[in-house]
Amino acid sequence: MTTRIPGPPPQLDVVATVPGAPQIHENAEAMTILVTLPPGSPGAPPHRHSGPAYGYVLKGEIVFELEGEPERVVKAGEAFWEPGGDVIHYQDGNHLTDAESAFVVTMFCVPGRPMLEPVSAEELERRRDRRAPRP
Repeated sequence: MTTRIPGPPPQLDVVATVPGAPQIHENAEAMTILVTLPPGSPGAPPHRHSGPAYGYVLKGEIVFELEGEPERVVKAGEAFWEPGGDVIHYQDGNHLTDAESAFVVTMFCVPGRPMLEPVSAEELERRRDRRAPRP
């Protein structure tokens, strides 16, 4: 039998929420990954995910941009969400040039499909009207 040492209860803080129920494929594979970005890393090339993804920045700052939304900087202690599916994820690079950034993300992937699917230059051109204006 394990004896618990008395102490204060844990502190729970809601970091972020996503309104509405996300669309998760039946029999989805949940995958959690840690992404570490060296200083100045551009991150992954434009891509999409087969299902939704929910992430949390552990340290540093990342530039985050989804199709139809302006790019934004997500800092350590903040979360991000993307619906997956047909939405292009343009940026997830390190916003810092002098320090490493890292985030953890949980994705709900369609079985048999890769976690990350690159988007071709031709498709980016066809859909350029869907990208928010650049700063």
